[in-house]
Parts: sequence; structure tokens; C-alpha cells
Amino acid sequence: MVQDTTNLLAPATGAVIALAKTSDPIFSQGTMGDGFGLTPTIGKVVAPVSGKISMVADTKHAVGIGTKEGLEVLVHMGVDTVGLKGAPFTIKIENGQEVQAGQEIAEMNLDEIKAKRLDTTIMVLITNSADKLSGLDVTEGEAKAGEVVATAYLKEAGTEDTSSQKLSYPELAAFIIKNVAGKDNVNNVIHCITRLRFYLKDESKANDEALKNQRGILDVMHASGQYQVVIGNEVANVFDEVVKQLGPLDSEAAPAPEDDGKNPVSRAFGNLIGFITGSMSPIIGVIAAAGIIKGVLALLTLPQLGSLLSVKSTAYITTSAIADSAFFFLPVLVGYCAAKRLNSDPIIAAVIGGVLVYPQLVDWGKAFKTMFEIGGIKFEFLNYTYSIFPMILAAWLAKKCEDWLKKWLPSYLQMIFIPLITVLVVSALTLMVTGPIIQGVANGIAIFINWLVHASGWVGGFIIGGFYQVLVIFGLHWGVVPLVAQQIAGTGESALNAIICSSMIAQGAAVLAVAIKSKKEDLKELGFASTISAMCGVTEPAVYGISLRYKKVFISGCIGSAFGGLVTGLMHGTMYGFTGGLIGFSSFFNPKHPTDLSSFYTFLIASAVTIVVSFIVTWVWGYNDNMTKGAKVAKKKRPGSK
Repeated sequence: MVQDTTNLLAPATGAVIALAKTSDPIFSQGTMGDGFGLTPTIGKVVAPVSGKISMVADTKHAVGIGTKEGLEVLVHMGVDTVGLKGAPFTIKIENGQEVQAGQEIAEMNLDEIKAKRLDTTIMVLITNSADKLSGLDVTEGEAKAGEVVATAYLKEAGTEDTSSQKLSYPELAAFIIKNVAGKDNVNNVIHCITRLRFYLKDESKANDEALKNQRGILDVMHASGQYQVVIGNEVANVFDEVVKQLGPLDSEAAPAPEDDGKNPVSRAFGNLIGFITGSMSPIIGVIAAAGIIKGVLALLTLPQLGSLLSVKSTAYITTSAIADSAFFFLPVLVGYCAAKRLNSDPIIAAVIGGVLVYPQLVDWGKAFKTMFEIGGIKFEFLNYTYSIFPMILAAWLAKKCEDWLKKWLPSYLQMIFIPLITVLVVSALTLMVTGPIIQGVANGIAIFINWLVHASGWVGGFIIGGFYQVLVIFGLHWGVVPLVAQQIAGTGESALNAIICSSMIAQGAAVLAVAIKSKKEDLKELGFASTISAMCGVTEPAVYGISLRYKKVFISGCIGSAFGGLVTGLMHGTMYGFTGGLIGFSSFFNPKHPTDLSSFYTFLIASAVTIVVSFIVTWVWGYNDNMTKGAKVAKKKRPGSK
């Protein structure tokens, strides 16, 4: 069921502030209920809500209003002004009178109050918030009298209590489909680790606010040509229901990008980020799991632990093959997903990926033997296992080739000759031309980044650690993911990923502090769930569910990750696998040198520093229950968004 809300208006012209920032501890600690403060610049006071005047103080400094939803709203003019015995106040209404939101109810003589050295802040409090509210969003900053500055979320919608209810997966799916303007507005939908990613025909028809304010949805984003609904850890279950209810779609294609007025370079970069997202996000979980298995195998072969598992044993070889398969056949997986993203034939792309990792060609690539010469130009086979970028371009070329062949071939020849010609042409072109160029550039970039991170030491670690999660907010971290994969493919390690790992742990520690400190049941539930997710390398539930709603929590996590990155850079830590968070501990063991535990010790120290700093800063400065939960962050248009 959709949660009912009530808007609250600014009671005067001035600056809206969170209740926790007001000077009177009775108000700031929430003793009188949830609400907000406003420092007025003009003395005219208006009703923040519509309702019936339930109380006018004898000293004229306070007015009570009862709303039809049952809220008891107190407008308290100034701090400690009761002692002025009504002198600076003129009341414009009577007890029992019906008033409309925005109607003038009083006037304050601000100069007279200031002359007594008293605080002029007006408090708007919902005195029965514990019984009636499940949350209150306040927008801080300058406002004019009568403007909407807060939204109260009611526990009851009609006669039903929705504060402790969560929609079932079918109900939530139906709600989402309705608010993206129905099936007719959906071209396609995919999902990643935490988000439903819709390709809509018209994004302007979607109801952002309804989706953002529904329990079970953390946020809504317009990014990379996708309409993204951030669900969190339950995204797979919601996705299954969405697909079931949508049924067959009219088109599986993503909508063609429109001319949004951006310069060609910016638009091309945005489209590239969107393409990488669609190609990589479905397989992140698989390669992360494979990385964990590889790390555990390295742990079991450590001499310090008595070499619990021999590298020559059948169990080791079999398990290693299971883990290696995700990386070895990465071009096949990437090709399949990229083709789905492009609405081309995924089987053709997968076959081209299979060509790149064909065992004989891999052996030639490892040996770097020149195999043929055309027109005096010598071509060398490279090893494309673990590679990403050559296959992404190959999938795009295959799409172009398929489209061209469909225009020129008769329909009765297409079934055989489209895959025949596409596989032959694109495979040959990738092996001889585009693959060597792209792989060479990608390897060079990966090596350079590893060198740069190592060379910059604690400075690079501090900066990257402190700001990486900002990339997550804007969806730009997808541009970093393939670079990390390329580093591991080219050099066997990623110093960059070691620093990124601390940023995940930091956000988990920050929301853990919120979960433990808060007495709000909903926040505790979300906090503990988000902590587990972040410690497993997925920070979006923590970031969108809590950190950005209480911005100091996000900053606290960034401070912790900056110090974690500093330690990692100072000790030159690196990772040998793709996994992040605490669950990625096994990726800090060096599989080539089992006795080298320097990176693992770095991980332990950096993680401890990250957790302690993030937790303490959040506990002391970043969060308390009297803070006003801010409105969900309005995202900037990211590259590729329409």
C-alpha cells in the first residue's frame, strides 16, 4: 500500500534548519516531537498545515493546529519567549477556527525579541509524531512563507497501519510498473546487483516521487539512458515479479539516445558508460564469487597453515578450474551480455567470444608467435582470456554487421548467412586488428594505473579512498570496474581495488553505527541489512538507504575510507582478485607467492582503521535520532542520461 503523506509549509520567510540544529535542547532532542526550525527574516507567521486551531497560548507565543489526518502541529514562535508575556506577538486567529495552509496566523516583532537577546527561531513540531509518523523529510535552506519545506510520512493510510508493512514482491512489482507509466512505456528491463534498470520509451512519464517514497525502494535515478529503480539486496526477487507481470514486451531494444543538447564527446562518453554498465553488471556477481574461491584456495595452500591443500591434488585442480572458468571465458560472458544490451544476437556474440578463448589460439597468444602475414603486415595472436574491452567492441561490430546483412540479404538466406558472415568477419577483424590495439592500450592503462597508485603511496590512497563512493552516487564507478578487471588480467593484481575495498567497508561501518545507535526500528532493520551488504562489497543499499539521507553519515564513511586508503597506500597493499569488502579478504593472498602475506596484513590493518574511524565519527558526529532525515538526494544528470 502506498504510504500517505502530508506536506508542511514554511511558517515564515527565512532559513529552514533541522530540528537538531536549534538552540533549545527540549526541541532539538525531539522531546516535543519531530519537526524543524525556521529562522525568520520577516515577522509574518502563516499556518504550516490546514486544520483547526486547537490551542492559542495565553502568552501568544505558541499556536496549535489539528489536521484532518490527526496530526497535532505546534507552531512555537521563538525560544524562551514565554517570559515576554505576549508583548512581541499579534495573534490573527481564534481558538477553534478553521485555517488553511499558508493563511496568516500571527505576527512577530523580531526586533523586540532580538532586543531581549532571545532566539527568534520558529519551531514547527508534530507533537504526536511518535504515534502518527514513520518519518519526516525536511529540505533545509532559504524559503518563503507558505512554501513546502517538509513531508510527513504517516503511519496510517486510511484505517491501515503501513509503518511496519512491506509490500510483497508481486505488490511492489505492480506498484513499480504502474509508476513507470505501465507496460506500454517499457522497452526493456534488466537488473544489476541492487537496481532495476528500465529502458523506457518516455522517462518523463514515470512518477519519481511516488517511487522514491515507497517503502522497499531506496531511490530512483536517471543514468546512462536507463531509468534505474534502486531496490537493494532484494532486487532479483522484485525483478522476477516485474518480468512476470510485464510479460512479452513489444520491443527488447533500448531506446535510441535522443539529442539532449550535450556536446558529442560528453554524449559519447555517457553512451560508453551505459554500454559498459549493461555489458558488465549481469556478470559482476559471478566473477566476484570466482575471485573468492581463488582467494580461499590460496589461503588453503599457505605453508603457514600447513598447506592444507596441495596444488597438485585433484580437489585443488578441480576447484581452481571452477573458479578460473568465469575469468577464462570472460569474453564469452561479456559478449553475450553486450549483445543483449544492443538487441543483437547474443549467441553470435558468445561464439565470437569463444573464438577469442579457443585453446589453440590461447596457446599461440601465450607464446606470442607470429602466425601469418598479410600484405607485408605481421599479425600476432594475443591471449584474450580475462579480457573485456576487445569483446565489447566485437559485440558492437557484430551488431553493425548483422544490421547491414539484414538489409541486403534475402530473408530465406538470413538464418544461415548472417551468423556465418558475422562470426567470420568480426572474429578475424578482432583477432588481427581491433583486439591487439585495444588489448595493448587497455593493458598499458592498467599497468600505468597500478604504477601510479603504488607511486603515489598514502596520498593517492587517501584521495581515492575518500572520494570513490562519490563515483558510486553518480554511477561513474562502472567506468572503473573494467579497469580493475583489466589490471588483474594484465598484471595479476590491482592496487586500485585494494583502496576501493576500504571504501566499501567504511560505508558498512558508518551505517552499522546508525543501526546500533538508533532507536527507530525501520532504521535499525535497514541499517543492519545495509551493513551486511556493504561488507560484502555492495554499498548502494547503505548509500541510498541511509548515508545520503543523513549526509553526515556519508561524509563519516568517506572520512573512514580515506584513512583506510591512506594505510593501504602507505603499506603498498594490493589485491589479486575482484571481490571487495570484508568478504574479499581472500583476494589479498598472493596466489603466485603463498608465503607473501604483506597485502593480507595491510588489509587487516586498513580494515580495522577504516571500521574504527567510520564508526566513531558517525557515532559522535554523523548521526543521532534527533536529526531530521533529509529528502532523497536529487541526482545530477549523469553521462548518457536523457
